[in-house]
Amino acid sequence: MTIASDKVVSIDYVLRNDDGDILDQSAPESPLSYLHGHNNLISGLEAALLGKAAGDRVEASIAPADAYGEYDANLVEQVPRQMFQGIDTIEPGMQFQAQTPQGVQVVTVREATADTVTVDGNHALAGQTLHFDVTVKDVRDASAEELSHGHAHGPGGHHH
Repeated sequence: MTIASDKVVSIDYVLRNDDGDILDQSAPESPLSYLHGHNNLISGLEAALLGKAAGDRVEASIAPADAYGEYDANLVEQVPRQMFQGIDTIEPGMQFQAQTPQGVQVVTVREATADTVTVDGNHALAGQTLHFDVTVKDVRDASAEELSHGHAHGPGGHHH
C-alpha cells in the first residue's frame, strides 16, 4: 500500500538544519503516525512522501515556503512590560500565548527590559530549510473515526 490522502502513515524521522544539527527526531521505538492529506505535516514533507510505501527511505530538503514560512520581521514587536502582569521573570527564549486578531499565537521573547518586552511571532523554524531523513514504517487505511477527527489515533498519533 502506498502513501496517499486518507492513509495513516508511520514514519521514523530525523530533522536537521543547514548546519546538520538535529532539531527533532522520532524516538527509536515510537514512530510518528499521521493522517496524510490533512495538514498534519508540513506540505513539503507530505509531497515528498506521497506514493511511498513501507520500507522506503526518503531524504527531503524542504524550503521555508513549504515548511514554516519565510521569516517575517513584522512579527517582531515591542510590547509594554505591564502586559505580562503576574509574571516575575521574563527571559529570552520564553514562550507565551498571545491573543491576536488572527487568534491565539505563540510568541517567543527575544529581549526584556524593565519597561518593554520584545516578542517574536515567527515559528521557531521560520526561514529555515529543513532536511528530513525519513523511513516509512507502515501505511494503512484510516478509520472512519480518524477521518472525522482529521488525525491519527493510537500509538504515535498526536493532537494539535
